[in-house]
Amino acid sequence: METNRWMNGGMEYDQQFRQKIDHHNRCCGGGLWCVKDICGVVCAILTWLLILYAEFVVMMVMLIPSPYPVYSYINILIFQTLAFLAFASHLRTMFTDPGSVPKGNATREMIQQMGCRDGQIVFKCLKCCSIKPDRAHHCSVCQRCIRKMDHHCPWVNNCVGEDNQKYFVLFTFYIASISVHSLFLAGNQFVTCVRVEWKDCSSFSPPTTVFFLVFLVFEALLFAIFTAAMLGTQLQAIWNDETGIEQLKKEEARWVKKSRWKNIQFVFGRFSLAWFSPFTRPPPKVKIENYLYSV
Repeated sequence: METNRWMNGGMEYDQQFRQKIDHHNRCCGGGLWCVKDICGVVCAILTWLLILYAEFVVMMVMLIPSPYPVYSYINILIFQTLAFLAFASHLRTMFTDPGSVPKGNATREMIQQMGCRDGQIVFKCLKCCSIKPDRAHHCSVCQRCIRKMDHHCPWVNNCVGEDNQKYFVLFTFYIASISVHSLFLAGNQFVTCVRVEWKDCSSFSPPTTVFFLVFLVFEALLFAIFTAAMLGTQLQAIWNDETGIEQLKKEEARWVKKSRWKNIQFVFGRFSLAWFSPFTRPPPKVKIENYLYSV
């Protein structure tokens, strides 16, 4: 009962502190999480440009000029749906707070609010002056402690943590999907151009068409391998309830282990089509982290 009292009090104060004071890494009047890292911003913009390039080649070189309207319409619908969901998932991952601990909340008032007793200690992060929950790690790029931090990804200019891991998994899934779809379309286009005159299989000249298709195949193959590997890594981490940092550091599990299905539900919620939507929020997390430890 005593433990629940100081944990609940600490969480209530944590939310008040976040709302009133904590505006670090935020933009649009504090409404969006936004990491001000030049390298991350460049990588994020490059990601958008590569998606737009795939859009251009798939639409303008392959599908719109196609003499087969049914084939064209079906594949336009599939590709545009996947590309839209990939882009939306990227934005949600990038602009969602990954689970940051309020910066500078290691104050006397906070500790008193949590009901700290004699014989207890508070774990603090000396880098961001915050009270550090269990399983939180400090990110040198975000300059914050992140709850259940898996890693910092420059391609989304953000950490992957407790509150945005779902969006990152969807991003890798949809990028891998449109990459495989692009490879299928490019292969089919090459076969079509070989069977007929090259000048008749595209609205561009044969050398330009070849250049567009070869670069698309290279891009799609690279991203398919990279995102598929990342997707598998993320699903394994969720399945085993162990973040990438915890695996790397070989940290001993001090938390209560749940069933693997519960681990998946913790990130995605109960099974439904909402699992695959970047527009539905992850399920609300029950705050059970230990801020204080008996000694």
